[in-house]
Amino acid sequence: MNCDEARPLVDASIDHELSAADEWRVREHLAGCAQCRQEAANVQAISRMTRAAPYHRAPESLAVRIAAALPPVQAQSAQNASSTQYEAQSTAAATPRGRFRGLRWLWPLSGTGAGAAGRGGGNGNGPARGGVPGGADALGVPAAGLAWLAGAALVLCALSVAAVLHLRKPAADGAFVDELVASHVRAQISGRDLDVISTDRHTVKPWFNGRIDYAPPVEDFAAQGFPLVGGRLDYVGRERVAVLVYRYRKHVIDVYVFPPGSTGPMTDAAAPRASEGYALERWQAAGMTWWAVTDAGPDALVGLHAALEARLAGGGSGG
Repeated sequence: MNCDEARPLVDASIDHELSAADEWRVREHLAGCAQCRQEAANVQAISRMTRAAPYHRAPESLAVRIAAALPPVQAQSAQNASSTQYEAQSTAAATPRGRFRGLRWLWPLSGTGAGAAGRGGGNGNGPARGGVPGGADALGVPAAGLAWLAGAALVLCALSVAAVLHLRKPAADGAFVDELVASHVRAQISGRDLDVISTDRHTVKPWFNGRIDYAPPVEDFAAQGFPLVGGRLDYVGRERVAVLVYRYRKHVIDVYVFPPGSTGPMTDAAAPRASEGYALERWQAAGMTWWAVTDAGPDALVGLHAALEARLAGGGSGG
């Protein structure tokens, strides 16, 4: 990373807004560049001065002036509507019948309360069905309606639990996919999409030795239209992972390779085919989890996946 690349990232670094990979690159550059270190020190000083500045709360008179600036007709109408609604709610809540009237639409038999009381031999003041004096019918709420409401509440609770259990894994999957897409975009924008530039897999594979604790398979698919152009390290899911970089026509394909379970979501969930306009593909091969991201169409990733599977089936070593 040179000074022109580091300067725009200094502010984000001071505010702790950079990814782990970009933060590492900025710090590495600052360690060897006195001029950029001075720029970073200036930004830190400005940040400290801003945080130390006194905080001025808006005066209460400001709210009064804003309210006074509103058109008087609209303000009075809004106030009257609010008062009317509050009074109606207070009146409805004042009596037991009023408290239940607002929920009457929930009970299919709510319109039969008076008739049921009559059939039960009373007018709502005597014993209701089941021998309970002044029972549910006395309030205009039939017993059948209460049972129906209780059952509906149980069904809603069960559906909520099922939804939480079902969506928990896709949510984690979605967050990881967002990280992959962000990593791919950052690499293209920063111009640092390659740490090792080589079309020779025998050069790219040894470059990862000592930088990560696993050896990713590396293959070149130039004959199939996917030439290898190099690789890099990146941080995804709080882990350092290997990224193999391929070309497809004028497009870049980033292939993230790591052991299963070391990072990312569980592999039993279906991988999304696209996110924010970028195509994605995930598969398992050679004891590794592979994620591919590109701005080309999904067919490009399907072709790369097929080329890799064919190479490994034919005895490709990845060395």
